[in-house]
Amino acid sequence: MKIEVYSPTIRRKEMDAVLTAMVEEKIGPGERNRLLIQTAKERLDFDFALALRSPAVALYAALKSLNVNPGQAVVISALSPVFYLQVINDLQLTPLFCDVTYDNPCMNRELIENTIAKKPENLEVCAVVLHHTLGFVPDAASVAELGIPVIEDISQSYGYWIKTDEKNEQENKSISPGEDTKNGSPLIHGVFCILGLEERDMLTSGGGALLFSMNRRDSAALRNFSGIADEYCLPDINAALAVVQFKEVQRNIEKRSEISRIYVQASLRTRHKRFIQIVKNTDNYYSFSLILETGLKDVIAYAKKKDILLENAFDKTIAGTGLCDNCPVSNSLVLRTVLFPMYPRLRSQDVEHISRLIMTLP
Repeated sequence: MKIEVYSPTIRRKEMDAVLTAMVEEKIGPGERNRLLIQTAKERLDFDFALALRSPAVALYAALKSLNVNPGQAVVISALSPVFYLQVINDLQLTPLFCDVTYDNPCMNRELIENTIAKKPENLEVCAVVLHHTLGFVPDAASVAELGIPVIEDISQSYGYWIKTDEKNEQENKSISPGEDTKNGSPLIHGVFCILGLEERDMLTSGGGALLFSMNRRDSAALRNFSGIADEYCLPDINAALAVVQFKEVQRNIEKRSEISRIYVQASLRTRHKRFIQIVKNTDNYYSFSLILETGLKDVIAYAKKKDILLENAFDKTIAGTGLCDNCPVSNSLVLRTVLFPMYPRLRSQDVEHISRLIMTLP
């Protein structure tokens, strides 16, 4: 049986929660939607949140809450999801594509400043959307210092502040990536934050997203959407699944961490490179990728012969669609970065099989 690149971690608890919602015949937005928000608040310590049907709806609402006007510009990474571009176009805004570095697949302050410096003089920048690409955490604090509203997307990095070393496991608590954090919650610098719940996000409800703000001042604008039509809100059948995902996340992160450590050790025996986390005291539990020194197609074909399915890590990004002409590093990474299976449902023999593959890559 072939080992897939992605697999959502759905266990019996998640199935039971969904079945209960179905039996009660309350599958539209309702009590479980509110329970999801409360459950997430206990872990993220935000001030206000909306549980919406998709990350696209969340990004649309976040930008509208900033009172953007048609013709203004939004800075986004060339390695952002393709739906970013659709939302920006729907709001009649102008995308400013920002490149990344070979060390980290996220935008940084210097690159954003360079992108803004090259824009037309009469083009006003209304927001920066900071995507935590492949689970890597950008330096949001320095970007926020630019004075431009920042929207953070932690869909692929949820749990980056949770530590799984022996000491913290004994303490059974989360550790945040900075002295200013509190109650084990993440250090969020954005005005608004998006936590996608799609199939390939860190947590999944089968589709959907949480849009939240950390403080009361920023929440004021977001509360204008509190009466949004049910058709935009996350149905209870999905929310029921997400509630269990939140409760099981520590267990899943510990498993991901174990797999990641094995892959990292295997990668040290290859000539291919890894991205690095630029923010101290943060870990990537979402994915394992390598920047190849050889052809992407050759490596994917080599792995397929061993019943392991690999993917182009940035195939579903804006750069992956060929829409970013002025982002040479991103375009290069699209052609050279491969993604390996890394999810809790992998069996120990599968992990060993994949680690051997990493060590023997052409």
